[in-house]
Amino acid sequence: MRAEMTLRNEGMKILISHLGPVEAERFISLIIREPFDYTEWQRDMFNDLSVKELSNLAMQEYKN
Repeated sequence: MRAEMTLRNEGMKILISHLGPVEAERFISLIIREPFDYTEWQRDMFNDLSVKELSNLAMQEYKN
């Protein structure tokens, strides 16, 4: 239970730091309101990228 609370708190901190408090709340509302399949979303998210483009994005994230 403690790990779940920590994960939720860290997730909210990240959302707020990147989106701001209002947009973070809007994001959470969208996720709760609409059916959302994370696996399908993740699969489709990078569909339009070539392997090289995806690799470059991954390397940029790794460096950060």
